[in-house]
Amino acid sequence: MSSTEPSGSVAPAEFRAALGRFASGITIMSTLQDGVAHAMTANAFTSLSLDPPLVLVCVDKGVRMHAAVLDCGYWAISVLAGDQRSIADRFARSGRDLYSQFDGIGTAAGPKTGCSLIAGALSWLECRTWATYDGGDHTIVVGEVLSLGLGEPTDPSALIYYSSHYRDLPNA
Repeated sequence: MSSTEPSGSVAPAEFRAALGRFASGITIMSTLQDGVAHAMTANAFTSLSLDPPLVLVCVDKGVRMHAAVLDCGYWAISVLAGDQRSIADRFARSGRDLYSQFDGIGTAAGPKTGCSLIAGALSWLECRTWATYDGGDHTIVVGEVLSLGLGEPTDPSALIYYSSHYRDLPNA
């Protein structure tokens, strides 16, 4: 390697700080494994293709959601509204009890997959895993959208994550 080529080493703290300047929406990803609902907060989510309709989400290989979503092959995304910060916090915490994690949160079973959809979300999608790709310490999970809908939020603003904090993005 010549001295003019970049070395590729970036300090993790600097990497997080730089990417923290990119605002992202907040979603809850859910799936089922052996009849038990699993969920996690995800901000590494985006649309990918219109034809066919594809989205992607990145799942940490070190969390129990990883095995659950790969085992099931079906999953759902709920796009959180501005007043759903406590839901984002709950599903971002590791080590929560699997069987009571949805207690007190309004949900509905997705019409195609049965995966949990969060009541009051701005929108929701149900997906079938289309492909997976290695992404370092994460797996990039590409999903074909099977069904979707617009929610009936009590707060029409979007919950976003920017500079290591949740914020509301008002509905203009």
